[in-house]
Amino acid sequence: MSSQSQPKVFDDLSQPELVQWVMEGFRRTLIHYGSWFREVEYQLGMKKAAAIETVAGDLSWSIMFNRLAKVLDIEVEDGVPKALRNMGRQDLLKLLDAICVNWLANDGVWFQAVEKQFGMDTAKRCNDTCWSRFSPYEAHRIKELLGIPELGGLDGLKTALAFRMYARINKQSIEDVDAKSFIFRMEECRVQVARKRKGLQDYPCKSGGMVEYPFFASYIDPRIETECIGCPPDPHPEEWYCSWKFTLRD
Repeated sequence: MSSQSQPKVFDDLSQPELVQWVMEGFRRTLIHYGSWFREVEYQLGMKKAAAIETVAGDLSWSIMFNRLAKVLDIEVEDGVPKALRNMGRQDLLKLLDAICVNWLANDGVWFQAVEKQFGMDTAKRCNDTCWSRFSPYEAHRIKELLGIPELGGLDGLKTALAFRMYARINKQSIEDVDAKSFIFRMEECRVQVARKRKGLQDYPCKSGGMVEYPFFASYIDPRIETECIGCPPDPHPEEWYCSWKFTLRD
């Protein structure tokens, strides 16, 4: 496009171009929101950043959604679209499943985009560091929403594991060992099952798991220690892909 034909202001854009820029606005808002959280976490630490995000996130969501609802003529009830509030349980579960699968797809898209340009090692390094932030954040949100106490103990961890986004995607199980420990198993993993279906080897996710699970468990209760029983590339039985033991220390 020549400089003479380039639009000078938004009012110069055509209807299809305006649609593109509206979508661009959503995208930049997401990145800016994430950039704020990342910088606050860097400056103040995860615990304080997560607490601040609870306040800022609720207010930001309210401001943005109410403004967009007026423009789009969406009926809102107590800060939630009325159509969403009136959906039946089964439809809400289907919607939740779609959101969780989209979340996982987003994770995979980022991994593959980095891997394609910079290789597997760099992609895994980025992935593992990302989980060091997302895992405690997810634990924080679950604790907030469910009212899990600061020292949630093993019962708190069991509850929290059932409310991760993974819980709507994968098949998982828990086996009590004794009063102080239990074993968590990922019996079906969407990523690994897809690879198996394509005739591919397991994705070696242990390095990520060694970040993801200890960070999640310790945020629920810092007394909980995490031990990896097995995770790809470790050999594992057909019954599960990865297995983790959580122990509550005195």
